Amino acid sequence: MRRELAITRVARVEAVSRPFAWRWAEENRAAIMENWRRRVAATPKMFNGRVLLVSDIAVTPDLCRNTYFETDYANLVAWIDMGHPDPGVANGFAMAALRGSDGAYICGVMSHDTANGGRVYFPAGTPDRSDLRDGGRVDLATSLTRELREETGLTEADYTLSDEWIVVERWPAVALMRHATLHIPAAEGAERIRAAIAAQEHPELSDVRIVRRAEDIDPKTMPLFLQSFFRWSFSTSGPQR
Repeated sequence: MRRELAITRVARVEAVSRPFAWRWAEENRAAIMENWRRRVAATPKMFNGRVLLVSDIAVTPDLCRNTYFETDYANLVAWIDMGHPDPGVANGFAMAALRGSDGAYICGVMSHDTANGGRVYFPAGTPDRSDLRDGGRVDLATSLTRELREETGLTEADYTLSDEWIVVERWPAVALMRHATLHIPAAEGAERIRAAIAAQEHPELSDVRIVRRAEDIDPKTMPLFLQSFFRWSFSTSGPQR
């Protein structure tokens, strides 16, 4: 399942959640809880709910098929903090590649009271139980628009959402993206989002960044999968649509 880097345009995404015994989490329970206590001491607003991680993925131009499993958020955080010691799972999340009508991208800057404070990427969140539907289906399309609305205040009336998905596999992250193109230029969209952030009681974002070209990529704050997406998007091999 593991690929160092692959970016694929796909027509559809299907995802289901199935029972799965995550041996790494079971065998490292004490270290996981100690890591969680350390994290909560630094960021008290963190909550140990249930999230969904990927146990299997298959990608073709016609379809990306993901199999998820439920686990504690503390397990996910420890797995990340410890350097992703189990290569058999991935953090697979839906993400709106938000851009203005002028083609420039808009990323959020995570608030410092979140688990990823200071990191810069598109609005997104690891799927959780609220994304589960009948038969164990994982509703990634709704997860994408919900996270975008919660973090930026933008609704589906504010942008056009591409039918096509772009699957960015940059292990151990799998970003399932769809372009969300605003009806206004990026600079105007950024100001609108900043106003929404200022009005929120507990904003997940502290600011936004506009990315117009490859030179705007910031390796210090942007995760590797996003750096790869931008390089692909700004190259001739990954034309914007």
